[in-house]
Amino acid sequence: MKKIEAIIRPFKLNEVKLALVKEGIGGMTVIEVSGFGRQKGQTERYKGSEYSLDIIDKIKIEIVISDDKVDKIADTIVKTAKTGEIGDGKIFISNIEKVIRIRTSDFDSQAV
Repeated sequence: MKKIEAIIRPFKLNEVKLALVKEGIGGMTVIEVSGFGRQKGQTERYKGSEYSLDIIDKIKIEIVISDDKVDKIADTIVKTAKTGEIGDGKIFISNIEKVIRIRTSDFDSQAV
């Protein structure tokens, strides 16, 4: 099993969620996060004055899925979250050793 963590722009959440549900994702965790990448923040204008935002608000989506679905799900996230601008986000994919559903004690693929 794999864990996909995707950091995306907040306004893309609904579009990404709908695309993932269409691909058969049964659940996900969504977290509001803040941070910065290579751009080290961004410059904004407000009433004629320029100011710098060092930390940018983003959304983090976490999904645990079987190995055979990883490429399709990652591709779906890229296609729906991409704007082509700096700051579109990142996807991290890591191995999951074990999953246990607390309510039923099911584990691994039955727990997901």
